[in-house]
Amino acid sequence: MNSNTYSTKGFFSQYGGKYVAEVLSRPLDELEAAFKEAMQDKSFLHELEIIRRDYIGRETPLYFAPTATRLLGGAQIYIKLEGLANTGAHKINNAIGQCLLAKRMGKKRIIAETGAGQHGLATAAACAKLGLDCTIYMGEVDVRRQQPNVAAMELYGAKVRAVTSGSRTLKDAVNEAMRDWAANPDSTHYVSGSALGPAPFPDIVREFQSVIGREVKKQAAERGIKIGAMVACVGGGSNSIGFFEPFINEKEPRLIGAEAGGIGPNAGENASRMTGNAARDGILHGYKSRFLLDEDGQALPTRSISAGLDYCGIGPQLAALGQSGRVEFTSILDKEALEAVSFFAKNEGILFALESAHAGAAAIKIAKEIPSDQAIIINMSGRGDKDVFITSPVFRPQKWLDFLHAEIERLEGGKDIHDANVMGF
Repeated sequence: MNSNTYSTKGFFSQYGGKYVAEVLSRPLDELEAAFKEAMQDKSFLHELEIIRRDYIGRETPLYFAPTATRLLGGAQIYIKLEGLANTGAHKINNAIGQCLLAKRMGKKRIIAETGAGQHGLATAAACAKLGLDCTIYMGEVDVRRQQPNVAAMELYGAKVRAVTSGSRTLKDAVNEAMRDWAANPDSTHYVSGSALGPAPFPDIVREFQSVIGREVKKQAAERGIKIGAMVACVGGGSNSIGFFEPFINEKEPRLIGAEAGGIGPNAGENASRMTGNAARDGILHGYKSRFLLDEDGQALPTRSISAGLDYCGIGPQLAALGQSGRVEFTSILDKEALEAVSFFAKNEGILFALESAHAGAAAIKIAKEIPSDQAIIINMSGRGDKDVFITSPVFRPQKWLDFLHAEIERLEGGKDIHDANVMGF
């Protein structure tokens, strides 16, 4: 534990806190005490390290991207390949840590929210490994656009609950998960997927995700890489705050967060909390931070091609770091993220998730600002396999449509359903 990056009584400057109903105050206090105790327990930390090595597949590679470096000019381009972690994204780092902590606390049931599905997938996998019951809340809109992850969660044995209220996206999934936890605090642990929510979640999630940044620091030192900038996408902020953690209290390198610029600058067209013109301080989902809110303090609609960045708020520590200037924020349009997916796929053989592609796009923009003897390190927080239902209609629309028609005809023929029934599914 690095106490220098921890909150002070749950706050990072003016952001953070624990704004919850009394029914959740006790579970949060118990969680904080259990977390602090576990992080001082050598046996817990040893078990976590073994799982990271043998199950997650840590450490993940730090890849030099030679073609991208040559084409972009300027800085050397490196990519931290979190997409090679088991389940395909960084989310497993936090999910395993929290599920292991919950099991230590005697909890039998896990609930979580998910947007892009990667946190839900990671939590479902962690529960399957550790023998815990799992329920995932996911907005109905996200269930439709992230079917590959929904199918995988169910294969792991999780129950996926489609949320039909509100905008039917991540914000509403968080609401439903919090309601469930308030109703079942004794038997259930809520695995927050990002470094936000009421204290102590921002500290817990950052701690379990800081393995990313600590590996980068070690790998760069071993290879003599001088880091000029580090770039990560920012939704709630779990991958970025873990990536940035070892460098927060240092003056260098530049730390850059890429937000979802969606389709434009107007309210309802993006999910830009630190760069958007509709952002303001507020309290939502149990914590104080920067949110996209109307004049009555209600959450505004958001828009992003990436489900994982489509959230109206940002983690309190990142909000504080943005206000202080330690973290720079930039807004990336959907179009720019798609261009980055194509660029890294064709030139490096690496398929970025749409969320991570926002970081890739930001790196492309600043490549010439960094000297050629320094590096930009991009956190590829996840693989793009999950986005096939979103990217295929863009990159190969007619072929995708032909495929869907053929699939419908095949399924309506009933052969697969008959075969599944014969096999007992």
